Amino acid sequence: MAGAIKELDRKVMYAVVNEAGASVYSASKLAAEEFPDFDVSLRSAVSIARRLQDPLAELIKIDPKAIGVGQYQHDMPQARLNSVLAGVLEDCVSSVGVNLNTASAQLLTHVSGLNSAMAKNIVRFREQNGKFKSRAELFKVKRLGPKAFEQCAGFLLIPDGESVLDNTAVHPESYGAAEKLLSLFSYAEQDVEARKISDLPEKVKAMGEEEVARLCGVGVFTLRDIIGELLKPGRDIRDELPQPALRSDIMTIDDLREGMELLGTVRNVVDFGAFVDVGVHQDGLVHISELSERFVRHPSEIVEVGQQVKVRVIGVDRERNRISLSMKGVPKGA
Repeated sequence: MAGAIKELDRKVMYAVVNEAGASVYSASKLAAEEFPDFDVSLRSAVSIARRLQDPLAELIKIDPKAIGVGQYQHDMPQARLNSVLAGVLEDCVSSVGVNLNTASAQLLTHVSGLNSAMAKNIVRFREQNGKFKSRAELFKVKRLGPKAFEQCAGFLLIPDGESVLDNTAVHPESYGAAEKLLSLFSYAEQDVEARKISDLPEKVKAMGEEEVARLCGVGVFTLRDIIGELLKPGRDIRDELPQPALRSDIMTIDDLREGMELLGTVRNVVDFGAFVDVGVHQDGLVHISELSERFVRHPSEIVEVGQQVKVRVIGVDRERNRISLSMKGVPKGA
């Protein structure tokens, strides 16, 4: 890729995407079902490209252990490791939410209350009947009963549904309270969709939270949650994270020079430091002694996987393909 970009007579921007686990996916049964006419190299390329578009939806298809979850992952009891990782995946999916009309069965499986059979039935229902128009249509899905609906509905979003509430984390059992809240201050769902209720918190405060909660038939904490969701329908918490860095300069390790300051992404954190992706094939190492001017007991005090950091190149060993980096004295931010 680096060679092809250099040969072009125009400026081309590119993004660096972690390819860990792509080969595992490309050889899996799922990949063969999704791309029966592609060979493993093309499946891998599609997976990597999709990670840039929607990392959660793509990485969920791969066993977390295949993408490297820690220095000692093979020393841990595997049953316990699997259980913890499954819980983390479910927390991530629940925090972000899932588009009910586009989510794959693999992604839906990690939604609270849904199992593999229910997830496949949701996708099958969608294929046979078209897009879901409301969360209430979930009751038409085979084997998805009231209990499962109660657990999963708040995490399944419908951006273009009949009700704007279906595109929020407000649970259907609280729709009545949300509608009472809007009516109480002369708002309509159209105002929510058009983001014209920014003064709602002030109006609630003026009337008194406890009184408003009483009139809506919910607790104060539930009321606050409803207000937060109504203010930002369709909100994706990932929008607050650093955006992928687009590059046009650094292509290979030969382009690196000592003293260069680069924006990189932390790919792995180990006891002796952190590996940072700076846009070339080989990740660079920020040794624990180079993470900060102060004493650092463990790199996790300073950095975490996925974090964007500014680093300085302090050494390039082209023969052994090693890059040494430092964060000392480097201004934070892009």
